Amino acid sequence: MYQVDAFTDQLFAGNPAAVLVLEDWLPDDLMLAITQENNLAETAFVKPRPDGAWDLRWFAPAHEVNFCGHATLATAHILLTKQGAASDLVFHTRVGELKVSKEAQGYRLDIPRLVPEAVESLPNEFADIFPAPPSSIFRNFENFFVDLGSADAVRSFEPDFAAIAKLGPVGLVVTGADTEEARADFVSRYFAPGAGIPEDPVTGSIHATLVPYWAEKLGRNRLMACQASMRGGWLDCELTEKRVLLAGDAVTFMEATIFLPDTV
Repeated sequence: MYQVDAFTDQLFAGNPAAVLVLEDWLPDDLMLAITQENNLAETAFVKPRPDGAWDLRWFAPAHEVNFCGHATLATAHILLTKQGAASDLVFHTRVGELKVSKEAQGYRLDIPRLVPEAVESLPNEFADIFPAPPSSIFRNFENFFVDLGSADAVRSFEPDFAAIAKLGPVGLVVTGADTEEARADFVSRYFAPGAGIPEDPVTGSIHATLVPYWAEKLGRNRLMACQASMRGGWLDCELTEKRVLLAGDAVTFMEATIFLPDTV
């Protein structure tokens, strides 16, 4: 098992993920138990396919998840640096094919473009946790997104984890545009306490929807994103007709041998 800091070029930043390279899947309850033992936002399990591609699954501490960008980047980093795989990598996942290629600096992650779906009102579970009315509300298949109107509002937002957890596995993203002189075009934070992730440090998957949203608002297809968690991270984003491209780096923190029950 490996542990990788993703969407960063230095240790103790970005988003940590564990990666296990398998010959075949372990039982689902065992993969969940390993994830809970790791107590990271996600643990990735990957195995080779006969066609040279890879099957990839992700688990959060509460359940298997449908889409995870940072653990995909972490997995690609391990396959390329520790397992002798050749770029470009193709992963088969619950959200279709994801691709990762090695760049001159870091990696490029190719993920689906998930169009923002406008929402008229906030769910009752967390309708009252925002200090001011949001500029916009939208969602995709797994998260609600709230535009708070500014990067400062995102950075100062105090989440009510108990209220957000009532959504179960559905997460909440808050976002806002940064100032013209700032490095970032937009800032975000992501909360999924119902999935065992109070605040995720850097989240690739939410940018599948954030990038189309901000590209339309700002009138540009190349954007710099900042996820303003305590660890923080930067994502160089590009929007195409059907895909979102995210550029980022990754650093290996740990290689480990884990001991599984004798019944496996």
